[in-house]
Amino acid sequence: MSGGDEVVRPDGGSMRELLRAGPGAVDLAAVDPRSTPGLPAASGHGKGRKEWARGQVELLGAELGRQQEMLYASAKGAAGPGSATSAPTQAGAHLDGDRPRRVLLVLQAMDCGGKDGTVKRVAGAMNPLGLHIRSFGPPTDEERRHDFLWRIRRALPPPGYVGVFNRSHYEDVLIARVEGLVDEHTWRGRYDLINDFERELADNAVTVVKVMLHISYAEQGERLMERLTDPTKYWKYNPSDLDTRARWDDYQAAYAEAIERCGPDDAPWFVVPADRKWYRDWAVAHLLRETFDGLDLGYPPADFDIARERDRLRSEGGTGQGEQQVNER
Repeated sequence: MSGGDEVVRPDGGSMRELLRAGPGAVDLAAVDPRSTPGLPAASGHGKGRKEWARGQVELLGAELGRQQEMLYASAKGAAGPGSATSAPTQAGAHLDGDRPRRVLLVLQAMDCGGKDGTVKRVAGAMNPLGLHIRSFGPPTDEERRHDFLWRIRRALPPPGYVGVFNRSHYEDVLIARVEGLVDEHTWRGRYDLINDFERELADNAVTVVKVMLHISYAEQGERLMERLTDPTKYWKYNPSDLDTRARWDDYQAAYAEAIERCGPDDAPWFVVPADRKWYRDWAVAHLLRETFDGLDLGYPPADFDIARERDRLRSEGGTGQGEQQVNER
C-alpha cells in the first residue's frame, strides 16, 4: 500500500486541534505515546499503515516545499529589488513593508524522542536553502555571560525562512530545573520571560510551532538498547542518558508545567505521540502544512513592467517562441 497520489486530510479535525495541549492543566500521562490521533481509515491496518504514512509524508513534503518557496518569495518581494534575505533579523526589530513572515518549529523531547529523525524526514523534505536549523546543547562560556535567551535570539531564522530548533529555550526550565542548575526562583521566573519573548516573536511576524515528541519510558529503553547494540549508533549514546532516564518522572512533571505555563494561543504547544516514528513524521508534517495554510501565503506580484521586460528580451535576441516553450515545460 502506498500513500496514494494526493494528500489525505486527518480524520476528526485538524492536527492543530487534535494535538494541542491545553489551555489549562496538562496531563502527559493521559496521552498514549503509541496512539495515532487523526490517522485516517484510508491508511489501512497493520504494517501497511507505515508505508501509507511515509508516502503521505512525501506528498506533504512537496506541499511544504511550495509553501516555503512562497514564504521566501514574499519576504524577498517585501524587502524590495536587490535586497538580501539571508541576514538574521533579531526579534524586536521592526520590519518594513508587509512585515515578512518567518516560521519557527521548536522540537523538544526526552532523549531518543526523535528530534533528529523529525528534522531529517519532515524538514528535509523542504528546500535546504530556505531552512535555518539550529541545535542547542550546554551553553558555552560566552553564552553563560548573557541571559538565557541571548543565544536563542541570535539563532532566529531570517525573514522568509523556516527555522527549526532542535531543543530550545525550554531547556532552561527543563534540564535547568530537574538537574538543579539554577535555583527555583530563577527557573520559575523564566516562564514569564519566555511568554514575553514568544509574544514579541508573534508581534514581529514569527509564527511559532512548538512540538513535544512524546515517547514512553519503555520505548526510550528500547531505543537506548539499540544504540548499545548497533556499532553505527554508538556515537549517539552518552552514559549520562541513563542518569537522565532515572529522573523520568521529574522530567515529565517539568514538561507538563512548561507546556501549561507557556502555551498561549499565539504560541501553543502540540504533544505528538512519538513511539511510532512513521506517525510522528506524518503528524508533524500535517502540523506544518496547517500552519502554512493559516498564513494565506502567495507569490508576490511583479514590481516591474512585465510587457516592457518581454519587449527588451525580444529586442536583445530572445526567441519569439519563449512563451510557448514556457507553457510546454
